Amino acid sequence: MEKYLKPFMLLQGFLAAAIAWLSNKLGILLPMLVILCFLMAADYITGMLASKKEALDNPDNPAYGWCSAKGARGILKKVGYMAVIAVAMVLDYVIMIMAGQVGLDVRKSVFFGLLATAWYILNEMLSIAENAGRMGSNVPEWLMKYIAVLKNKIDDKGEGAE
Repeated sequence: MEKYLKPFMLLQGFLAAAIAWLSNKLGILLPMLVILCFLMAADYITGMLASKKEALDNPDNPAYGWCSAKGARGILKKVGYMAVIAVAMVLDYVIMIMAGQVGLDVRKSVFFGLLATAWYILNEMLSIAENAGRMGSNVPEWLMKYIAVLKNKIDDKGEGAE
């Protein structure tokens, strides 16, 4: 039993160090990215379940149901989300470096990366709620509106940064 414990403890130590390093580098962005990844998985699963429910409700209509092409498009879209967030993080880094070069004191900042991540989190939340509605759940209209309002506020904040 002890021979299995040593590699497990080594792996555990490595993961703890990696998470600590990422937390130091990304700050508040790290938990936001973790939340986004969780929501992306939940959106994908609820989307598949909603498609299955629609296929059961419309057995003679091939337009309904899960399709691997739709699933692949969903995955590619989520990879695109991460690419956009990476671009926003690079923008934050470039601004920080350039500000230092011209003598401005800019602390570590994750402004654009954080805005993009928060926007995608709200987008995933809306999609999950829509999928729940497709599955037959009653989704409070106020919830959908509130998420949309928050998403619009982030859009406004991002446009105001120009």
